[in-house]
Amino acid sequence: MATPAQAVTANRLDDGEVVYLDAAGNWAESLEDSKFVTDKEEASQLLAVGEKSVAERVVLDPYLFDVQLENGVATPVKKREYIRANGPTVRLDLGKQADVPEVQFKKAS
Repeated sequence: MATPAQAVTANRLDDGEVVYLDAAGNWAESLEDSKFVTDKEEASQLLAVGEKSVAERVVLDPYLFDVQLENGVATPVKKREYIRANGPTVRLDLGKQADVPEVQFKKAS
């Protein structure tokens, strides 16, 4: 059974890359490296760490988003976040999905 959780994402200012806040408070390019939290207080604290990076001019617009954790694999709940994590849907030869054979876009809400 999937566990509902949240992670923090933003865009890195120097190159526009989608990034995710990890457990050490650093920004990672891979969703798998994110820190996932299931508690509202932890989620608020994680977002506060991300917002400090705005003041430091590292990222723009950090926010929480929902993921489902199943067997150690995180899948974004919303299609927008799935696309941000995997790349454009119109050109599968570009973006992050270009390195993954036969990416299948799961139905998301």
